[in-house]
Amino acid sequence: MSATSMKPLLVEIGTEELPVKALPGLARAFFDGVVAGLGKRGVEVDATGARPLYTPRRLAVHLPGVASEQPAQASEVLGPYLNIALDADGLPTRALEGFAAKAGVDWKALERTTDNKGERFVHRVVKAGARTADLLPEVVAEAVAGMPIPKPMRWGAHAHGFARPVHWLVLLHGNDVVDAEVMGVRSDRMSRGHRFMHDKPVWFSTPDDYVEFLRGARVLVDPDERRARIVAEVESAARAVGGSARIDAGILEEVNGLVEWPRGVACSFEHDFLAVPAEALVTTMETNQKFFPILDGEGKLTEHFVGIANIESRDEAEVRKGYERVIRPRFADAKFFFMEDLKQGLPSMGDGLAGVTYQARLGSVADKVARVAALAEAVAAAVGADANAARRAAELSKNDLQSRMVNEFPELQGIAGRYYAVAAGEPVEVAEAIDEAYRPRFAGDDIALSPLGKVLAIAERLDTLAGGFAAGLKPTGNKDPFALRRNALGLARTLIESGFDVDLPALVDVAVSQLPVDVQPHADRNTQDMRHELHDFILDRLRGYYADKGVPAQHFSAVADKRPASLYDFDRRIDAIGSFAQLPEAEALAAANKRIGNILKKAEDAGGGTIDPALLSEVPERALAEAVEVLYAETGQALAKGDYATVLNHLARLRPQVDAFFDGVMVNAEDPAVRANRLALLKRLSDRLGSVAAIEHLSV
Repeated sequence: MSATSMKPLLVEIGTEELPVKALPGLARAFFDGVVAGLGKRGVEVDATGARPLYTPRRLAVHLPGVASEQPAQASEVLGPYLNIALDADGLPTRALEGFAAKAGVDWKALERTTDNKGERFVHRVVKAGARTADLLPEVVAEAVAGMPIPKPMRWGAHAHGFARPVHWLVLLHGNDVVDAEVMGVRSDRMSRGHRFMHDKPVWFSTPDDYVEFLRGARVLVDPDERRARIVAEVESAARAVGGSARIDAGILEEVNGLVEWPRGVACSFEHDFLAVPAEALVTTMETNQKFFPILDGEGKLTEHFVGIANIESRDEAEVRKGYERVIRPRFADAKFFFMEDLKQGLPSMGDGLAGVTYQARLGSVADKVARVAALAEAVAAAVGADANAARRAAELSKNDLQSRMVNEFPELQGIAGRYYAVAAGEPVEVAEAIDEAYRPRFAGDDIALSPLGKVLAIAERLDTLAGGFAAGLKPTGNKDPFALRRNALGLARTLIESGFDVDLPALVDVAVSQLPVDVQPHADRNTQDMRHELHDFILDRLRGYYADKGVPAQHFSAVADKRPASLYDFDRRIDAIGSFAQLPEAEALAAANKRIGNILKKAEDAGGGTIDPALLSEVPERALAEAVEVLYAETGQALAKGDYATVLNHLARLRPQVDAFFDGVMVNAEDPAVRANRLALLKRLSDRLGSVAAIEHLSV
């Protein structure tokens, strides 16, 4: 394909305002669909530097180079085998004549090929490739059909549906308009500029005009350019009032999907509102209005914020008034709720929790609080924290559910409790724990920072998990109404990342013992069974956690097979097995341990006896036995201390003796005593090889 046959391509679908949160995904799907559709048809594409382009009112694909036509298309149709195609005189049979007639050629013009069944006729033809312009309508239609439309809309008398009504279509290949139709709209070279600041059509002579011409029409179609403009506008406004902007990535992305020509408008509110918890004000500004708060030099909220307008207004003061007016009622409500809650006080808020059902079989929220308080004491004792403070934090942890603030702003649960605890004169560490008990609140969030916060987070999740399993609320498929999967991962992360080396099954037993009698395990399902089931459930959540950290699945399985009671211990084993796997001896020892396991499974005597040195007749087995005893002596203390890296490094030194044993010794000797002795040696070796992890999982 020559360079001169490559032309830029532009496809733009113009619509009503598209759904904000779905917009980036729709744009990516459209871009990928067009590129894939061209590739599927063999059309050469130069996508260097290309990426999805979009605004609230358009989805676009601009490719620097797309070939003018497909390459030549070779086709091959297989015909009958020679024994069917030709008679005894070498003349064509009806089968061959029919095949040649269908191909439109004389049978003598057919070629021959050979496969594993013999020689046969074949019709080969090479046709010129189709023009890209002829293929593009189908490519665009496929790309549109493959887009993940959240809720398709229908409009007019059309039977088709799309995310929003379609108003225009631009389809240019080089300087030429490609004739096509999408949702009843025919293609053209005419687009539209900003709805309010450019009411004239935008005419493109070539796709390469696209970004620049729309910029002149007050539309920034490149989302990266638009995003950068928003950030610059917000930061400039923040500097003007001596502060710095709080720019949340999620809010920034939403605003980027709301505007075509962003303009920052500096705004403010009454200073008195700063008496309200900052989180309530920030939530209102960001989540409800998509504004950007401004912070002072210490990171505290100021009375300033920035709104992003989709227009350069000739009267910006009116835009500012509108933005300030829209948040004032919400701020006033928040202030009223906060002041009323302070009058009531956090301790008295808990009086109503007995009348709030947590779960039908698990009782009220007050019942849950009592269970969590007992658990918090047990966890605190296990990790060396203040048990009395942990109980107090647990007893107050749900009281803010009865507050007016949390009723209006549910996302402030725990955060409001922290403010009210401080106001009530509770110790700062207790107040912080009430807030931190909910961490991690979402994927990627940090765990609790304070010791009490960690204790309360663990106790809260233990009760939720034990209660959920006992009451038959285990997740099924995508359904997980009590968020047990998220709670399990939060529990595991808190234990691991806090370095709490505690016995998880023992804590599960404590949690189960606090449950209502009618949901506790009985004769048909004992506590041990439930402990194992819950432990496995938590380990399953860790599978993804470690995968995200780049830990190979074999390493995870090797440690999971050992089922360490402590998840912190689990983590240390993961680290150690990762280092061991890099050693040149690792794979051979893993394979040897797998072989040993198979031998012991098949043996009638599983090798549980002691080793008799007098029966070690072969040099390799004596060498291995000596090496194994040295290994036990060298690694016993390290294993007891959890120094797994040292243990595995010592194991690596055994490879020569292990290799020599399997090369020169027959385990299944005819003499029963010798055979049993060798099995005992392998059993002792296997026990230490698998002391850190089931290393046989490393064998490929």
